[in-house]
Amino acid sequence: MRARVFVTLKSTVLDPQGQTVRSALQGLGYPGIEDVRQGKYFEIAIAAAIAPEQARKDIETIAQEVLANPVIEDYRIEILD
Repeated sequence: MRARVFVTLKSTVLDPQGQTVRSALQGLGYPGIEDVRQGKYFEIAIAAAIAPEQARKDIETIAQEVLANPVIEDYRIEILD
């Protein structure tokens, strides 16, 4: 089993790296790009012996307490079979 965790800055937090990428894309001839937000992606392998319910609970805790800063970041979890 695998889990994917996507961590992104909250919409209220400025994203200077995203703005730099947006500016670069516009400079490369993509004027339709209005906004870019950067983030982090984690893919986590989970042992087969772990029950799916426990895996989801563990990944939720890991995402909230380790991978994301809840003050400035949101996260989304996907559990894959």
